[in-house]
Amino acid sequence: MDFAVPEGFATLQREMERFVEDELRPLDRSLDPAEDYIPLDVRRCVQLRSAELGFYAADYPAAEGGRDLPQLDMVLLREAAARTGCRLAPLATWGSDGPSPILLHGTPRQREEYLAPLCAGRMRKCLGLTEPDAGSDAQAITTSAVLSGSRWVLNGTKSFMSNVPEAEIAIVLAVTGSAGSPARGRRGTTAFIVPCDTPGFRVRRERRGMLEEERYYEVSLEDCEVPPEQVIGGPDAVGTAMLTALESFALARLSLAAMCNGIAAHALDLGLAHARRRHAFGQRIGQHQYVQGHLVDSHVELEASRLLTYRCAWRYDAGDPVPRESAVAKLYATEMASRVVDRMIQVHGGQGWMRELPLERAYRLTRMLRIVDGTSEIQRVIIASTLSL
Repeated sequence: MDFAVPEGFATLQREMERFVEDELRPLDRSLDPAEDYIPLDVRRCVQLRSAELGFYAADYPAAEGGRDLPQLDMVLLREAAARTGCRLAPLATWGSDGPSPILLHGTPRQREEYLAPLCAGRMRKCLGLTEPDAGSDAQAITTSAVLSGSRWVLNGTKSFMSNVPEAEIAIVLAVTGSAGSPARGRRGTTAFIVPCDTPGFRVRRERRGMLEEERYYEVSLEDCEVPPEQVIGGPDAVGTAMLTALESFALARLSLAAMCNGIAAHALDLGLAHARRRHAFGQRIGQHQYVQGHLVDSHVELEASRLLTYRCAWRYDAGDPVPRESAVAKLYATEMASRVVDRMIQVHGGQGWMRELPLERAYRLTRMLRIVDGTSEIQRVIIASTLSL
């Protein structure tokens, strides 16, 4: 069932698989199997070790501590990590889910101060974009940043922020303008680097979802002051953050597509193994037409998703910002993975939804991935806007 890739890329995949089997899987087995939550010290250990091996920020420039890998390599690496079925494996590459806004548009000082420790896993970041009344409509954010004297003063609330307890810095998007009349829309939003220990930056509450390990935080910014040099891109970049965010979203969506391909491949591997091993009505269940239908449909959809994802990565590496292609890949891969995992649970029957198998957790995970970094409906809106309707 392996998709043929060039040998150089296949070597990367094998390196990742060895890392998972030799180091991450034994660590995963040492954790409480009944507990989804991955302790912060374990997360940091995985990130630091994967950074040592060159996986964690491999698509960052070598000058910043990365490996200069193109996105096609990263797609294959993330797919290989997810295909192992080890819940720690995505942490090995998820530290660099596409270029950070600091890498894309940071000033020389910002790149020097933040990128090397981020690449090495010594520093972690979180993103403050979504708000209680601004989710899919990102341009509806109301968090404000007003220039008062020589400082920007931020006020507002951000929700569904991940990684907050382990992050040293937050990238916060805020509406900028004069007091009482902030500029609005795509050209009126600015990105700030906010140290998480800044006075006024406070976690209001923790929220838990279907996966215990996925904990999200609501954060308030109350008269939170940052100097002008914390504007990503410098003074000339005030009001341009939404354009920067769109670039980051494209890479994040491509990363999610790769992850979903790996999850689906792992689920299909489990289904095929079970179909060959399990007998019913005097023969292996893989010889029954209904089971074959589940397996064949899943195989076809996975191959199509891989091609969409690889093509998107190839186009990005060729200089295309891929707003439509990343939406297509994210939409198809996340929904495909949900269908494949659902079918493989069906192939396993009663065993499939037991927590003894990873399919039950994959079912919850793929359901979440259809929402994060733009819901399926938002991806359809993006695609529709390119069709000249």
